[in-house]
Amino acid sequence: MLVEKPDPRGETRARARAQGPALAGQRTLHRLELSAAAVREAERDQKIGLDFEAVDRLRLNVFLPAHREAPKPIVLDLDSPDDPLQGEPEGRFFHGYYGHYCYLPLYIFCGEHLLCARLRVANIDGAAGSQEELPRLVGPIRQAWPEVQIIVRGDSGFCREELMAWCEANQVDYVLGLAKNERLQAEITAELHQAAAEYQRTGQAARVFKEFVYQPRESWARARRVIGKAEYLEKGANPRFVVTSWPSPDWAARALYEDLYGARGEMENRLKEQLMRFADRTSTAFLRSNQIRLYFSSVAYLLMQARRRLGLQGTALAKAQCTTLRLKRLKIGARMRITVRKVWVSLASG
Repeated sequence: MLVEKPDPRGETRARARAQGPALAGQRTLHRLELSAAAVREAERDQKIGLDFEAVDRLRLNVFLPAHREAPKPIVLDLDSPDDPLQGEPEGRFFHGYYGHYCYLPLYIFCGEHLLCARLRVANIDGAAGSQEELPRLVGPIRQAWPEVQIIVRGDSGFCREELMAWCEANQVDYVLGLAKNERLQAEITAELHQAAAEYQRTGQAARVFKEFVYQPRESWARARRVIGKAEYLEKGANPRFVVTSWPSPDWAARALYEDLYGARGEMENRLKEQLMRFADRTSTAFLRSNQIRLYFSSVAYLLMQARRRLGLQGTALAKAQCTTLRLKRLKIGARMRITVRKVWVSLASG
């Protein structure tokens, strides 16, 4: 009913034995997971094919009509969290940073809207595939809203020359974390001393910002604008850096770091909601079937996010996380008592 299926109980199915059960059973889903990429006509009774490109288009088909006018600007958040693995499924590799065997899925969000959920093996660079995903998203967005400004935002794992060069060539702005090194820290030495002195005077965390032009000796093709945050905390110095295509007059250094780049922390809540929708149930033996399970999870999130955006707008649950909606709106317990004359269904007063 949620997906507007005209015959949710399958009463019009051709075979009598298939009539009656609602939607798809577990065996049907297994046929979908374990089928090859292409299903021949002779195999239609035993196998079910999946159009991966259609699933990817679905997310954009939900995102674009959800806005009466173009958001200003559109910020595309990129992240690649770990997906721990049990057993020995296809594509299993040990990741040194996370310290266990895992997949490394690529997620792209625009606010609360999930635009990409791509399962990847873990023996790759964290930014791998992002340069291919962005044109698939930017093209339809620009077709719908030709003048809209698009910003790509991500941590230092996505600070790659290929990605930045593509953005610059396609009029897409970016603000990306930049891994610190000795050259970068030398640029903000005075600011670090200033922040340390402020901390000693007030006992509170202190920040001083500086912007400068920077180019690594080998990995970048050109110099770019970098914002340095010289921060001093109770535990000591905490220097951080971002690189951006934004010119100085549009965003001052502090505002760009704190208001624009710092806002990506909200995306962490969206990643947590993917786990609430069981995005980590990638326990089949094959990479392709695990990608299908990730699709199941992402489409479940689309339904929950649409319910929050459309059905709960203006209520106390308009910003509730998926788990809260599941407990308070979907997972409703009742006590059933059958007597000679009636069936009693008792619900909690809440």
